[in-house]
Amino acid sequence: MELLHLSTFLRRPMFDQAGERIGRVQDLVARMGDDPHPPIVGAVIRIENRDLFVPIRKIGGLAEGRVTFQGRRVDLRRFERRPGEILLAQDLLTRHLINLVRGRLISAHEIELAEVDGRWEVVGVDPARRNLFGRRRGGDIVDFASIEPFVAHVPSARLKIPYRKLARLHPAQIADLVEQASHEEGEEIIEAVKLDRELEADVFEELDTTHQLEFLEDRTDEEAARLLARMEPDNAADLISEIDQERRLPILENLPGPQRNKVRNLLAYNADTAGGLMSPDFVTVGAAATVGEALDAVRSSRAPSEALSTVFVLDDEGQPRGAVPVAALVRAPADSPVLTIARSPLAHVHPHWELHRVARKMSDFNLTVLPVVDEGHGAMIGVVTVDDLLEDLLPQGWRREFGMTAVEE
Repeated sequence: MELLHLSTFLRRPMFDQAGERIGRVQDLVARMGDDPHPPIVGAVIRIENRDLFVPIRKIGGLAEGRVTFQGRRVDLRRFERRPGEILLAQDLLTRHLINLVRGRLISAHEIELAEVDGRWEVVGVDPARRNLFGRRRGGDIVDFASIEPFVAHVPSARLKIPYRKLARLHPAQIADLVEQASHEEGEEIIEAVKLDRELEADVFEELDTTHQLEFLEDRTDEEAARLLARMEPDNAADLISEIDQERRLPILENLPGPQRNKVRNLLAYNADTAGGLMSPDFVTVGAAATVGEALDAVRSSRAPSEALSTVFVLDDEGQPRGAVPVAALVRAPADSPVLTIARSPLAHVHPHWELHRVARKMSDFNLTVLPVVDEGHGAMIGVVTVDDLLEDLLPQGWRREFGMTAVEE
């Protein structure tokens, strides 16, 4: 399959069948839809300062690089974009596109076309820049089937980024896309994931604070509260603490009761301590529980998956007695008492401990979930998970520092 560059046709003359020049190619028009490679439906031709549309069936010579008009007469009505149509040069060339395979933004420095089974299609995007001699500088051409364009700047196209495509990516990848993109492009991504409220909340949790606040500015207090209600309580508390003072209480008051109480409790702690980082959701069983009952507790728990790798054992007074990794529960007979395989005494931290001290404890005991116990050792009040700890210990903007949010060339 021979690839042809879009730039080959731009500004090129169009000839009639007698060889007379009748106009100049301004752009090629493709139709977006379910086709992995959008078909070319025609060209925008400038004739005497008027932009006219010529359907692809009346265009010949593309493969040879000489554009010819093969109809009897040109429709003199001015070109008007129809729903679902994009102009390849105007809408795609040099703009940002989403590479759905890598979860990154790329810049379209060239659009690749090919004739497939008698139909001209958009088959690829070349993100590589060219030097003064026209040589490529960069990676491979990206298959257009794995590309999604932004169309917020083309309202007449009436297109949206399909949610089903973005949903293939991890929330952190989608957040990276938002952070790479312009505000308008980021809004388009957020709008697409709104169809799945849980995914929207997961993406918001992965955004840096600057972008979180940026996208909350345009939401009412009620809308902001609906979003925060789906976030983990510790992440919701962190975000509320960054919101302008006059909005904090109204948003907090709009949260559902259980979430509101958890967030309020977490706001009482310094953000740079175990108490400020901990999640109040974890799995516990009584000291008399069996292994089978402990596994049932994991299955029925609504705690975040990161916190489910360990079950904590409490005595009749609610004091922590030990911890059992889920892997140990799976290996043990279902009717065994859970205390027989519990790790005791319990490695733990207190809510006022600063994060490096928490990290040292987690590292010393090879833990991914670390319990937070109140100062009097009377109750377990939360857990710190290794992913949350890493997120706080890494420097602000670390993704940008290591080029993880750079647009790929």
